[in-house]
Amino acid sequence: MSKEGKLNKINLSVIRDMKSRNEKIAMITAYDYPTAKIVDEAGVDIILVGDSLGMVVLGYDSTLPVTMEDMIHHTKAAVRGTERAMVIVDMPFMSYQVSCEEALQNAGRLMKESGAHGVKLEGGREIADTIRKIVAAGIPVMAHLGLTPQSVHQLGGYKVQGKKEPEAKRMMEDAAIVQEAGAFLLILECVPVKLAFEITASLDIPTVGIGAGVGCDGQVLVLHDMLGFYDRFVPKFVKKYAALSDNVRSAVNQYVKEVKESTFPDDAHSFR
Repeated sequence: MSKEGKLNKINLSVIRDMKSRNEKIAMITAYDYPTAKIVDEAGVDIILVGDSLGMVVLGYDSTLPVTMEDMIHHTKAAVRGTERAMVIVDMPFMSYQVSCEEALQNAGRLMKESGAHGVKLEGGREIADTIRKIVAAGIPVMAHLGLTPQSVHQLGGYKVQGKKEPEAKRMMEDAAIVQEAGAFLLILECVPVKLAFEITASLDIPTVGIGAGVGCDGQVLVLHDMLGFYDRFVPKFVKKYAALSDNVRSAVNQYVKEVKESTFPDDAHSFR
């Protein structure tokens, strides 16, 4: 809170300062107005409108089918529900891989049409020039290494990355490269604890882990996973803080029962 009692808006400067004073960064996904409003009020620092919405909201088997239109639609809603948190939007598959120029156009469109505060890209040295070009245009970029879901077929599935020495060495190098290219924060997904700690210690920019241990500068989870809303696949690194699917199912079952038995609506929910 500020001295005036107002919420302090999270921005790049605040995120940098959080690393320097060893304050952990709390990030979570949200894909619509009501959930963004709730997590914003709960105190998260960064809301990620991830392309994970393809799986937990749209019902796809992966993030690959997600489109620019999907990301813009959901991010606009999340932004409307946010007052304090920084909102970052995933650039979907093939929106930045073709060329630096196309990536810049798509990043600009995401920012302009959705109202997000920055974009996230997956990859290391192979997208360094793209990061530089987007950052040079004034758009904050969040990087993402380790298990990168858009490359799941190339990686051979949803597996821990960096377990072998050559992979770990390359990831360390990629982390330095994306930092040099201008990324303001690095996501580390499904990375061994020791490697994630070493990468974090080597960088000036903060790291946020998801399945990368407590040594990162912050943590991120998919909202639907941590609330027990999505149970098709639950990764090992997810801690369930609630079981909302059970609660919602029970509530709807009760509603159906009362409708069938004509006990709803009663006098209290009717007009005279």
